[in-house]
Amino acid sequence: MTGSIRTALIVVDLQPDFMPGGALAVKDGDQVVAPIRDLVMSGRFDVVVATQDWHPQNHVSFASHHAGKKPFEVIDLYGHEQVLWPDHCLQGTLGASLHAEMARDWVDAIIRKGSDPAVDSYSAFRNNWNRWGSRSPTGLGGFLKERGITNLFVCGLARDYCVKWTAEDAAEAGFKVRFLWELTRPVDATSDERVLRELEVKGVEIER
Repeated sequence: MTGSIRTALIVVDLQPDFMPGGALAVKDGDQVVAPIRDLVMSGRFDVVVATQDWHPQNHVSFASHHAGKKPFEVIDLYGHEQVLWPDHCLQGTLGASLHAEMARDWVDAIIRKGSDPAVDSYSAFRNNWNRWGSRSPTGLGGFLKERGITNLFVCGLARDYCVKWTAEDAAEAGFKVRFLWELTRPVDATSDERVLRELEVKGVEIER
């Protein structure tokens, strides 16, 4: 890229636990791996960032942390809706590692999120709400701005949670954001119309 436009690719949570057969499988999640790897290696981007869910055991987002609750139930947590998930992406496990086909040598930074046992974290830019009613930054925004990044391309898993929240927070932080729709897959296949609507409201450009 030339001139004042500098671009980054954000690859969200391309991890085995989100692949078919994983602890929190996203249907057809494996189908985005090869095209994302090729995009990472294309040389189109000034910066490439990958994220990892990186949870301790007994994380607050796990249904197993809450007596009598089951995965995918929704509770109130710090005044906001919290989906309860199956235990997944436990720190140091194979399921939490970057996918084996990810081109690691091409990645400039890895953001690990969800490591606070009391706070969930969907977005690569900010954690979810904490008990004080705020969302603490991960540091990614500053990292990108220090490198002169203006435009972001976002892809990965899952479309309706971590990729969506990452794109929305990036737009709010002042980046021009393109959401690579075909290089994402949703947890909830019925969510697409809502996700499109909410991204467009935030000024995120959908690239199909």
